[in-house]
Amino acid sequence: MTADVPPAADANPHPITPLRTAIGHSTKDTVEVCGHNLTDELMGEVDFAAVFFLLVSGRLPGKGEARLFNAVLVALADHGLTPSALAARLTYTGAPEAIQGAVAAGLLGAGSVFLGVFEDAGRMLRAESPAADSTDSDLDTIATRVVEDHRSRKARLPGLGHPIHTGGDPRTARLLRIAEEEGLLGPHTRLMLRVQQAASRGRDLPLNAGGASGALLCDLGIDTAALRGIALVARSAGLVGHLVEEAHAPLGRWLWDTAERETTYTHPH
Repeated sequence: MTADVPPAADANPHPITPLRTAIGHSTKDTVEVCGHNLTDELMGEVDFAAVFFLLVSGRLPGKGEARLFNAVLVALADHGLTPSALAARLTYTGAPEAIQGAVAAGLLGAGSVFLGVFEDAGRMLRAESPAADSTDSDLDTIATRVVEDHRSRKARLPGLGHPIHTGGDPRTARLLRIAEEEGLLGPHTRLMLRVQQAASRGRDLPLNAGGASGALLCDLGIDTAALRGIALVARSAGLVGHLVEEAHAPLGRWLWDTAERETTYTHPH
């Protein structure tokens, strides 16, 4: 009987695949981003939004696409003293030496109600795969099915309704107008509008900026996995603004003191 021969000491039963990235690379003299020379082709030649678009799509946007993508980022940059801004300000109150922690705190609540709507709406629409040549009748049929499915599951329809803009989100109207002007009102956005109409029968459910943005970004060809991240980048700008203001005109301590003063302690026993 022949004994099993152990593998050589340097043998690797699980060879490592060479690491690869198409995002960026640096050498001693150059920096390349998605196939473009950063200093010669991008810096001073395109704006930050165009580079962001390049990073998430692999290509630079056309003129109309750049205008619409910029508008989406601007629309979500800030919306007042929202929960994300309050979370950031309160965190800054406790750790003013670490602005990154306060920004992170403001972004951690990105979900089905705030900011995550980009992704949720995009996934809902992409699951239906509306064709570019879909007729209004086709989209109405799909929209009715989507609404009925969500209602049967008692699931929230992403992108519809707003606690403040109950009569219609002004950002949505502007985004849709820009998309129409640039010829970018594609099948996902058209379907989202049909979903809003179907869901609003008997009740008023305006299409909010998050839902509109998710649909428009789908029509721009942005990967679904990037949608929530785009909302986070946009809102980060607003949060930094809130924290600069917090450093000079604090609200965090007042919020804390108010909660302490107005909260009634009631033990269940």
